[in-house]
Amino acid sequence: MNIEHKLLELKMAWTKRGYSFEYWIDPPGQVWSDFVHDVDELLVLVEGEIEFAGNRVRPNVGDEVLIPARTAHTVKNTGESANR
Repeated sequence: MNIEHKLLELKMAWTKRGYSFEYWIDPPGQVWSDFVHDVDELLVLVEGEIEFAGNRVRPNVGDEVLIPARTAHTVKNTGESANR
């Protein structure tokens, strides 16, 4: 299954669950520091490596990570290639 098909499946599944869908590609070393959202955020790693700073969570490809609303979080691409 190619990436575009995986993304379409995720978008449809998340829509059914009441989530919106956005897609990022981050280069190696990209850091998103101290973000806080007003709504719950659901993240799934499609390709590459990431780490959530503070608690050192490193999800595997396909794992979902729920970030509760109003929770500060930092995400870093820890791999040697882009992540999605």
